[in-house]
Formats: sequence, C-alpha cells, structure tokens
Amino acid sequence: MIRLFIIVFFLTFGSFAYAEDDTIKTDTNNNSSGSMDTTINSPPPSAISPQISASNSDLCTVGVAGAVQTQILGISAGRTVRDMNCEKLKNAKTMYDMGMKVAAVSVMCQDERVFDAMMNAGTPCPKDGLVGDQARLAWDMEAVKEEIERDQNNVINRMFDENSETKIGLGVIFSTLAFLLLL
Repeated sequence: MIRLFIIVFFLTFGSFAYAEDDTIKTDTNNNSSGSMDTTINSPPPSAISPQISASNSDLCTVGVAGAVQTQILGISAGRTVRDMNCEKLKNAKTMYDMGMKVAAVSVMCQDERVFDAMMNAGTPCPKDGLVGDQARLAWDMEAVKEEIERDQNNVINRMFDENSETKIGLGVIFSTLAFLLLL
C-alpha cells in the first residue's frame, strides 16, 4: 500500500513542469538605435512509454506498453502478458520430445477444439490412462454422469427459483430508492 502511495505521489507531483515565456531584452547602442526582443518557449513535458522487449523466441509473453500526457501530468506504464496457448504448445512439444506421446496428446486435448477434432477423427483423447475405444467409453460415461447431475441440480434450482419474480420486484424497488437517495 505504501509503495502504491509513493508511486502515485511521484507520478502526480514529480512530473509538473510549466512552459514559461522568457523574454530577453537587449539594447544595443553601437551604431544602431533599435532594440531586440527574444522569446524562448520551452516544450511541455512528455510521457514516453517504456520499452518492453520480449523478443526471445523461447518466451511465451507479449509486451504491452502505453503512455498518456496532458498539460500537467504524464503517465506511462508497461507490462508483459503470458500467452497460455503458447505455453501449452511448448509443454506438449517438450513431452513429445521426451517420448511421452500420450501425455503430450492429453495436454493438447485441454483445448476444446482439439478435443472435438480428436473425437471426430475417431481417436479420442486419453482418459485416466485409457486410450482408444476404452477412452471413448470413459468419456461417454462421464458425459452421461454430468447430464444426470445437471438434471438433478435443475430440480433443486427450480425449487429455489419459484419466488424469483418477488425477488426481482424487491430488487427494482430497492434500486429505485437507492437511486432517489443519491439524487
């Protein structure tokens, strides 16, 4: 919390800069009778976004940075974002290279699109160490089990949702009263 306060303090008060007009008047009394005025304008402060380099091909990160500058305050920030799909592909490739082909396929099957493609191709994803037709049977049994649980939960949910119209009506009344109090 203290770090956040210090950062906000320096971002707020550390970047104040004012562009003032500096006028230099020079009188020359040599052989001319004129005077010369020079006005110097300093540029406003600028916020420069940080360079976030993630150019190493072995990293599964992407750099994101940005900056905003106003007349008084400038803020810049940056960070890296993990690419989870890239990590999954690297893990599967590493497992495959180590000879763990079933484990590599299991990692890839965590993606729903790959799972569906494997089922459509007639080679279901491994399930609890089972492969082939045994894995297909295990996946089908799990789907049936989930459907039964979903149906049982729907009966319970319907019992609790019988008074939903009353709950919605009370919610509208309370939110209207809260809105009126804020005015």
